[in-house]
Amino acid sequence: MPTPPASPSPTVRRGSRPWRRTALFCATTVAAAALGSSTLVVTASAAADPAHRTPPALAAATTRTVAADGSAQYRTVQAAVDASAAGDTVSIAKGTYREVINVTTGKKGLTIKGATGNAEDVVITYDNASGTKKPDGSTYGTAGSATATFSASDLTVTGVTIQNTWLRSEHPEITDTQAVAVNAQGDRQIFRNDRFIAHQDTVLNWAPSATGQYRQYFRNSFISGDVDFIFGNATAVYDRVNITLRDRGAAAGGNNGYLSAPNTNAAKKYGFLITGSTISSSAAANTFSLGRPWHPTADAVGQLVIRNTALPAAVRIAAPWTDFGSFPWKSARFHEYANTGPGATVNANRPQLTAAQAAEYTATTYLAGTDGWNPVN
Repeated sequence: MPTPPASPSPTVRRGSRPWRRTALFCATTVAAAALGSSTLVVTASAAADPAHRTPPALAAATTRTVAADGSAQYRTVQAAVDASAAGDTVSIAKGTYREVINVTTGKKGLTIKGATGNAEDVVITYDNASGTKKPDGSTYGTAGSATATFSASDLTVTGVTIQNTWLRSEHPEITDTQAVAVNAQGDRQIFRNDRFIAHQDTVLNWAPSATGQYRQYFRNSFISGDVDFIFGNATAVYDRVNITLRDRGAAAGGNNGYLSAPNTNAAKKYGFLITGSTISSSAAANTFSLGRPWHPTADAVGQLVIRNTALPAAVRIAAPWTDFGSFPWKSARFHEYANTGPGATVNANRPQLTAAQAAEYTATTYLAGTDGWNPVN
């Protein structure tokens, strides 16, 4: 399994293609120069009494504004992120921002939000693939292909679209076709009312330490892709989201792709949960697998529950799970519970939780961790 970003970057293989854990991006942290325009009003009596003074720790965080047309403080999202301190907010005006963004661990508690509240209005986009060459001739690798990398804990991202528009058809010379939109690799991260769009490997839920506590919560959002497009070894909950399986043109019974590829460490009870959601597709019937267990290391035993979710006819109804290379899906921890729709049924190839087991696999139990974190409401 790849080591944390600060360590040397080995190459592992997922399927037949290498995943090079390159340095994710240059992480330049710029200290905030001021508290912005926030004004503290103190009465004369309060000023005279130290007990009534606002402690520095309670001072309001700064909001940094971004607009591509130059009407705000910053023209790019990354410039605003770099200028922000922990706990600040970056508010992005309606527009399209062609850039790669990187939120480093020092930006704990940062909020990134679209100013309109409509994720379709604020689009952050780029088009690197794993096999895309850098100026020095090396390639980005899977993690390095991400349009947005979020490493800070206690992060909130809301009201934005993040996409990777790289297309296989436009780059037949590239065989490493993973192209990540979002690389989430912090703890207690919240993604609400967002849109994440790509093809292969749309969202990477990553734990820099395979046995460490890294939890990510996706709520009321939209995710689309075609191959392994929700993958990784962190603990991630997809709650009341809309997931689209993108049609690659396979005929009925063929292979259009795979929704997920968890490589959860065997020591972790919780990997991925998709709950209360809707999975849709225009693809032909019986062409998509719900998941396959990525097994790059001996201790990677993928864990995924899909429950109370509507499944389309595009899902392989007789056998929705599949092996990953020589690692059999039956050795992974894949389960369903109370799913509905034309892609849902119960048979020997579709392990189901019991009602008692289902009580242990909820959004709150996945995310509680050692500190009782509960962003679910």
